[in-house]
Amino acid sequence: MEENKIKNCRLVIIGGSAGSLNALMQILPGLKKLNDFAIVIVLHRKSTDDQTLEELLILKSKVAVKPIEDKTLLIAGFVYIAPSNYHLLFEKDETIALDISEKINYSRPSIDVSFESAAEIYGSSLVGILFSGSNTDGTEGLKAIQAHGGKIIVQNPLVADMPFMPNNAILFTTPDFILNNNEILNLLNSINH
Repeated sequence: MEENKIKNCRLVIIGGSAGSLNALMQILPGLKKLNDFAIVIVLHRKSTDDQTLEELLILKSKVAVKPIEDKTLLIAGFVYIAPSNYHLLFEKDETIALDISEKINYSRPSIDVSFESAAEIYGSSLVGILFSGSNTDGTEGLKAIQAHGGKIIVQNPLVADMPFMPNNAILFTTPDFILNNNEILNLLNSINH
């Protein structure tokens, strides 16, 4: 892997379901300063007001972590966490709108909805990463990111707790990278440096 293959990145969007938290716990503690980009994390989660996920990620990350509220302005240097029970819609003014329309792939937030919306706004300055999970959510979103000129990364199914989601993405897309967790961390730390 050439570390300098991803340049001019303004947003990294990460999607995952069952088993993704383990990968994030391996990546977030080693994440260095995000110079010119933000990270948005979209995980399938129970529809509650429980803030345990946010609290855990805040504790584990050296980079500042913020929960997303309606009309949150994305600022480079921060990691943002999607709330439960809302789809994320990215706006041209670099804010995120929360949407409560029907579930997609049995999920809200839907990774596909978030990836597709981000692709329309960020185009070639977007990187999409898909982690572990047990359904097909994320594959169509990765296609949209690639169609808009962005880069797509899929977690190596051999290291995923639930390999179905990354396997499905590999089957139906052509990822720019298929990486182990430590390789994803190295790539994130190399962006825009």
